[in-house]
Amino acid sequence: MNLLIRDALPEDIPEILSIYSEYVLHSNYTFEYDVPTIEKFTERFMNFTAWYPWIVCEIDGKVRGYAYGSRAFERIAYQWDADVTIYIDKEFHGLGIAKRLYQVLHHFLKEQGYYNLYAGITAINLPSIAFHRSVGYSDIGLFHKTGYKRGEWLDVLWMEKQLRTNYGVPEAPVSYKSLDKGMTAEVFREGSREAIES
Repeated sequence: MNLLIRDALPEDIPEILSIYSEYVLHSNYTFEYDVPTIEKFTERFMNFTAWYPWIVCEIDGKVRGYAYGSRAFERIAYQWDADVTIYIDKEFHGLGIAKRLYQVLHHFLKEQGYYNLYAGITAINLPSIAFHRSVGYSDIGLFHKTGYKRGEWLDVLWMEKQLRTNYGVPEAPVSYKSLDKGMTAEVFREGSREAIES
């Protein structure tokens, strides 16, 4: 397999949306009821990528997974926190794609100046919870019956990962687009280099 971790591009949106639509339509792992239109999803993509990284894993020329950062909370004192989101093509689970994507995403978010990452996971999604624990996230709270989809009330487990341990006076985070392009290219090369797990 030829594997490439890289920035997501607008032309990737149909493949990204195809992956996401399976989760919308056939699982309770996302709380959206309806698959967004290409137009709405493109708007979402452009809004997030104006500041945060959105990356994909391409295998043999086709996008098979993606991950991105987004704003965690609105108030200014929360500006050092980010949410993370990841989805993998269901046919490509177990190959280490998620770990690879998160390694790259975490690196970029740390370089931007973020301290804390948060992931909200439907509590019945045990594989995702186990995965997040394996890459350094810890449980911080359970929202009981906070969402209703496909005929059931659902709990959401919130998890966090600390990117930095020095909580002195912080500098404001910078946009992903402002990061050094040589550095980001090298991180992508490293992320794409390791052999896929069998």
